[in-house]
Amino acid sequence: MLAKRIIPCLDVKDGRVVKGVNFINLRDAGDPVELAAIYDREGADELVFLDISASVEGRATMIEVVRKTAGEITIPFTVGGGIAEVEDMKRILRAGADKIGINTAAVKNPNLVLDGARKFGSQCIVVAIDAKYNEAWGEWEVYTHGGRNASGIKALAWAKQVEQLGAGEILLTSMDADGTKDGFDLKLTRAVSELLTIPIIASGGAGRKEHFYDVFTEGKADAGLAATIFHYKEITINEVKADLKQKGVEIR
Repeated sequence: MLAKRIIPCLDVKDGRVVKGVNFINLRDAGDPVELAAIYDREGADELVFLDISASVEGRATMIEVVRKTAGEITIPFTVGGGIAEVEDMKRILRAGADKIGINTAAVKNPNLVLDGARKFGSQCIVVAIDAKYNEAWGEWEVYTHGGRNASGIKALAWAKQVEQLGAGEILLTSMDADGTKDGFDLKLTRAVSELLTIPIIASGGAGRKEHFYDVFTEGKADAGLAATIFHYKEITINEVKADLKQKGVEIR
């Protein structure tokens, strides 16, 4: 069994880390390079940067952030947001990122997963899936465009498809749990984890250190991702890791 990972997530807009609720009322949470260096020192296993600047200027700024971050930290980091073609992946990887996160672009063009995996290797391709429970279907639906658009695609079938196309990892966000701080969506995470052989990063709902234990044991996730609780020091990575260690969970 792979050792479990703890991953802070940084939403970057115009070169700053921001935090809001559903992309509204964004508050400045600091300089991304500084925050990345702090998390590296505090024992994060990896980082995820999500570029939420839609503009071309935002993309140029993000490449600069990636370049500076790569020079400051030793842990792997993934960059996602607005990556629509293989050329975008190449620029981000060349700037120093270890992995690429794709979501909406993969739904629009599943071959992007295949092309990226062929060119850079599966280990570089992380497919982000934003899923919400659809009562009528009795299962989860994939959402795109930062959780704004329902795709009509079933999440479990999509997860299986991207694994077959060559994705090396899934970043699975439960839209139902996101921002609630009531814990990860264990049912969704477990369903995807049991279906696939590639690692699953669980996202959405972390509020207490115990939630990480639950998602690793009941949810069968390989990694747990959180943003707000780490940025505003509600819990530290060390506290989460100490709790897991004490409960016998193998961590990095």
